Amino acid sequence: MAAALIPPLKPSQAITLTFPLIYRSSLKSSPTKMSLHVTATASASAITKRKLPVLLFDVMDTIVRDPFNHDIPAFFGMSMKELLDCKHPTAWIEFEKGLIDEMELERIFFKDGRHFDLEGLKSCICEGYSYIEGVEELLCMLKDNGYEMHAFTNYPIWYKMIEDKLKLSSYLSWTFCSCIIGKRKPDPDFYSEVLKHLETEPKNCVFVDDRMKNVEAAKETGINGIQFKNADSLRHDLSLLGVTF
Repeated sequence: MAAALIPPLKPSQAITLTFPLIYRSSLKSSPTKMSLHVTATASASAITKRKLPVLLFDVMDTIVRDPFNHDIPAFFGMSMKELLDCKHPTAWIEFEKGLIDEMELERIFFKDGRHFDLEGLKSCICEGYSYIEGVEELLCMLKDNGYEMHAFTNYPIWYKMIEDKLKLSSYLSWTFCSCIIGKRKPDPDFYSEVLKHLETEPKNCVFVDDRMKNVEAAKETGINGIQFKNADSLRHDLSLLGVTF
């Protein structure tokens, strides 16, 4: 599984690493100026042919059903209002940013320090993960058409539970997860990190999120933004931006 979570090499890196080896083995000789020129040309060509736009997806309530709104209050035998009133105001945010681990989350989750069954909570959350209707089929079509896709999500290390159950890496890479980057949307620095990593202009990216404030933050950086409502509307909105299926 670990290998599936490693972000893919950028096109320029992939060509530079593999092409010279193929070239040398076919000639049975060491690299020449000509081989280096061909390698550089191939790398430039790969970058030029990168299929755009690059697609960035929020995960929870965009690709995957979020158990937090329904399953977690029921697990604790509370209403959502009661849960929000008694939980620590920043513990989950700190967990999403990778600032605290599971044990610390368990210790401070409730403001009064009460104990709870952490493993039971994780099982409850994992049970609640499922693809939102129609989204997996959409991702499959986008993958088949050669689009580069990345998760761009606020989520803790438990994203690995999502991967174990739903195998999102079959369609996209877990490249931009808050617990890895240490930032959360809608922090503008998080969007800047994404663009820096992708080495492309904001106009070459499309970001999809169910939360409008995150979409608006993307638009402020020049990234095309779509608010997710359902799979059919997403397909329509992507088509308007030139994405083909």
